[in-house]
Amino acid sequence: MKHNFGAGPGILPHEVLKQAAAGVVDFNGTGLSILEISHRAPEFEAVLNEAVKLVKELFEVPEGYSVLFLQGGASMQFAMAPYNLLPDGGKAAYVESGVWANKALKEAKYFGEVEVIATSKESNFTYIPKDFTIPADAAYFHITSNNTIYGTQMHAFPKSPVPMVCDMSSDIFSRKVNVADFGLIYAGAQKNMGPAGVTLVIVKDDILGKTGRKIPAMLNYQTQIEGGSMYNTPPVFAIYVSMLTLNWLKSKGGVEAIERENKAKSAVLYEEIERNPLFKPVCATEDRSDMNVTFVVNNPEHEKPFLKLCDEKGIVGIKGHRSVGGFRASIYNALPITSVYVLIDTMREFAEKNK
Repeated sequence: MKHNFGAGPGILPHEVLKQAAAGVVDFNGTGLSILEISHRAPEFEAVLNEAVKLVKELFEVPEGYSVLFLQGGASMQFAMAPYNLLPDGGKAAYVESGVWANKALKEAKYFGEVEVIATSKESNFTYIPKDFTIPADAAYFHITSNNTIYGTQMHAFPKSPVPMVCDMSSDIFSRKVNVADFGLIYAGAQKNMGPAGVTLVIVKDDILGKTGRKIPAMLNYQTQIEGGSMYNTPPVFAIYVSMLTLNWLKSKGGVEAIERENKAKSAVLYEEIERNPLFKPVCATEDRSDMNVTFVVNNPEHEKPFLKLCDEKGIVGIKGHRSVGGFRASIYNALPITSVYVLIDTMREFAEKNK
């Protein structure tokens, strides 16, 4: 058995994989594969409608917001958000809390002025910046809720005088969020929601259409809303698997239930990292992520032997990003706590062998 701690594309529920595999052969008794049916067929329209309904239900999306399933990943949203929200001559405010936040603000500079109101770059992003003032004259305020590479997470969101835009790619549906606090939420599906290839967008309708610029159809949120996420051929399979995953989440008791599981998983793993003399955490305690747990060895010579032991135990995807080094355990929704205990047991065994 493999224990998948990979950062993304991440682990999917086993029952979802079985359902998706069956759909590849024969989708809902149609005699056709989900990979070959028309996206205009009523069978797929039902899938898309169900996916939208589940997003609204699980995230308690209020009236006045649209739910979209788009392509291009969060990286496309780095440009699409300012294209739709930042007027010529306007200003956007960004918090720089990691590599992806940095890439997002770089894209925004193509459309207007970008003010970086806080950064943790000087510490290699080991904490979430907190002491900042959001300028009231900004068109919007952009944050990244969870920093996959560095293992930090924004556990409380600021109140913003302007529309708040959030990249939730690596912690979407992992915890309760008040959608009404945000103007725009976007997330690549491949951590907690489904496979790579589709991006979820939740946008407040009344913040759109105010830039005064002409926007190409594919990059225009209003066009995508009018087309019901089907202005062009959507990523049919990725939406289907996302719908199955959202149904799985609902069956487990929804976001509130999975949040309890996620906090239990991260708590026992951080406890072991603190207790074990061979390892140490990377990030500021109050900002440690419940999704991506980063840690290093006290003795660099232990890194390769520990990775070798993990491989022998069926633990995959544990190697840390090159920006941080060490190890990164991504404990997304579908990862069972039993896999976390396998990792903990492996850490303890390694410590016993290297006293």
